[in-house]
Amino acid sequence: MSARAGRRPRPAQTPDVRAPDVRAPDATAAPATAPAAIRVRPRRELRRHRRSRAHSCWDHLIAAPLWPLHGANLGTLLRTCDAVGACLAVPRHRWVPEALARGNTLRRPSCVHWVNDPLDWLARQRDGGTRVVGVELADEAVRLADLPAARERTVAVLGHEQYGIPDEALDLLDMAVEIPMVGSGNSLNVAVAGSLVLYKLAGLL
Repeated sequence: MSARAGRRPRPAQTPDVRAPDVRAPDATAAPATAPAAIRVRPRRELRRHRRSRAHSCWDHLIAAPLWPLHGANLGTLLRTCDAVGACLAVPRHRWVPEALARGNTLRRPSCVHWVNDPLDWLARQRDGGTRVVGVELADEAVRLADLPAARERTVAVLGHEQYGIPDEALDLLDMAVEIPMVGSGNSLNVAVAGSLVLYKLAGLL
């Protein structure tokens, strides 16, 4: 008998049935990117909604830091004036033009009123029918949240950052507005305080 004849027959092969692949997903694989929840508008789109040129004097809303202490704040406040369509009134001190040029990053000129005598200028504004609003901590002050938008020509007076609005100028105010604070500081700087009040008076907040 040959060796081939003596070999046992092979069992019938069963179909290859593989178990499903239950391996954990690869932690290193890049997750699928979901669409952003907030779409940031590109600069080209923003430019279409901005003024193409500097605004002239609208003679409606004027920020008046008439007793400034720090020059850098004036240029920052001038940028806010441009944003809300307001003008800036500043005293004619020798250092003010340089401070405005240094702190202002606008590409186009803005409307600036030059004031020789702050008290005389404020008196003439009020006598001419302008509403004069002072940013000051006073018993009669209204809270910033309750300040209505300016419906008439309005001057927002900002005082010295350490001493506030001088006593002799308080009688020239039609009303005072107070910005609430919960910290330990005595006041905000002129640029921050003026920006908050201007946005409220412009009806943009």
